[in-house]
Amino acid sequence: MDEEHLMMKTIAAVIAGLIAWILVATAVDLLLRALWPNYHQAEIAFNFTLGMMMARLILGAVSSACGGFVVASITKANSTAVNITGAALLVLFIPNHYLLWHKFPLWYHLTFLIALFPLTMLGAKLKARRTER
Repeated sequence: MDEEHLMMKTIAAVIAGLIAWILVATAVDLLLRALWPNYHQAEIAFNFTLGMMMARLILGAVSSACGGFVVASITKANSTAVNITGAALLVLFIPNHYLLWHKFPLWYHLTFLIALFPLTMLGAKLKARRTER
């Protein structure tokens, strides 16, 4: 495979991984709204209970792992693409968390942001293990 083709595949994989993150997060968020009374009102006001914050962290974890899985599916575990995706998620979410810093406790922000990169890598590793079988 030539370098240009590899670069295009890497770019496509990163974009697909980010889109997968958004789609999974949106689907899980809609599910939370449908199944959890008062969740939607809490979401509008950013007035979450501890359980709701934990659910949102799980939403982020599942979305990150799915994003990494998609990237690895496209690139056959190209670690560069997975690393770029994890870094891109971090870069995209830091400004949002900065703006919302006063709405959530410190542990929430740190847990979400610190977990983005490793959970993306985990999703890619899960794909690699699945491919090996």
